[in-house]
Amino acid sequence: MKKILIIDDDSTIRDVIKAVLHSNYEIKEASNKKEGLTIANSFIPDLIIMDVMMESITSGFEAAREIKKNKKFKNTKILMLTNVDKETKIDFKSEAGDDMWLPVDEYMVKPVDPKTLILKVQNLI
Repeated sequence: MKKILIIDDDSTIRDVIKAVLHSNYEIKEASNKKEGLTIANSFIPDLIIMDVMMESITSGFEAAREIKKNKKFKNTKILMLTNVDKETKIDFKSEAGDDMWLPVDEYMVKPVDPKTLILKVQNLI
């Protein structure tokens, strides 16, 4: 069974994602960057679904960069879920995949449509 790690400080978002995906994937969750990186190191997920703004407005960016630099996660994909582009008026979706700025494999804006989430997850893993 493929493994997914959800890193988001909003427990409701984590619960919704788990409800949508739990029947097809092994899922673990974390509420912040530090906890997420710790779990990722032992769980080695196939996919990490994470928020941008957690304990700081850049926590998700920082975590994504750390994960992508670590050879342990060479096969791990990252799906960024956030509404930070609404807050900043920056089109982060167009930057997804940039190794220096936003090293994620896919990007979705919250609130997330469950059918779209399922399709993106299936395409990534």
